Amino acid sequence: MTTAPALSWRRYSLTAFWRRRLSPWRTRRLLEAHLLVVFVCAAVAATTLFLSYRQTQRGAETLASREAPAVQGLAAARLAAMRADQEARALVRMHLVDVAGSGETYRSQLSAADQGLSRIADRTDQDLGTVNGLLATYGNSLSLGTSLYRDEPLMREQKLDEAHSLLTRDKVGLAPRLDELERAQLRHAEATATMGRWQRGGWWLAELALAALALTLLSALFVLRDRCGRDWNPYLLAAFALTVLLAVVPLMTTSATEDDLDVALRHLQQITAVSRHSGPGLAGAQQSVAQESDEVRQELADGTWTVRVYRGTFVGGLLVVVLPALGLGLRLDGDYWGRR
Repeated sequence: MTTAPALSWRRYSLTAFWRRRLSPWRTRRLLEAHLLVVFVCAAVAATTLFLSYRQTQRGAETLASREAPAVQGLAAARLAAMRADQEARALVRMHLVDVAGSGETYRSQLSAADQGLSRIADRTDQDLGTVNGLLATYGNSLSLGTSLYRDEPLMREQKLDEAHSLLTRDKVGLAPRLDELERAQLRHAEATATMGRWQRGGWWLAELALAALALTLLSALFVLRDRCGRDWNPYLLAAFALTVLLAVVPLMTTSATEDDLDVALRHLQQITAVSRHSGPGLAGAQQSVAQESDEVRQELADGTWTVRVYRGTFVGGLLVVVLPALGLGLRLDGDYWGRR
């Protein structure tokens, strides 16, 4: 004999509630409605998920290949130019200009600045023509001040002052221009790495569509068992499991990628701050920038697993559209459509 609590539980259970909600519908129309809703939700979820994840991956790739190297290159070029001036003045001050090989340090710094700007020329949309011209003029003034006018102290001092002015003159000097370019490049990097409003909205839409898809798949499985007396449909079960994976794995991967990008951005901000150093200790500042740059490369280097997740998301998005349509379509064709 069934007890009263058992009867009450069955009457007010989720299964009984859903059965009463679906009772006005004929089975065929109910399955066709489920097929339509499943297809729409799956299509919306697959499309928005693919586009949102692709945008995240593209942002990480752009930051690693273009924006971060440009920030690092501009910082290194600025410090190298500043140190070249410091080393050249030290040679004159210590009367080492006439010593063979004494100017190698400042020349190597000028060469490093020039090579750094050349390497990032194709990694930035900013115009480096003026900066390259200033660097060439600055290097020429340093060379004249340390080599040509060895017996003319006044001319030597004038050329070194001219070089220093080209380097540090407010707003139009080489160092201020490099500083402005670096800050602009850092803003580009931050915009690239930060998830925008539309991208965030795409993730919300994808997750909501996947949740609606999962609930509709459960409802379709319930209808098939409750009204058609069928066993669990393997196509719908596979689609449900795939829906759960698509709702979890790409989102977790994106969250981990965003964390890596945030860490890389903090290192880039530190690089920008250190590169503004202009007093003694430029060698230490260069070493600090090199170490921070290595940290950025390590944070952005391991992107192979995100590529695998991206490919899996693409394949999973296709399957999550095909499997439910196939499962419900075959059932409708066998029970209803094929009897026409």
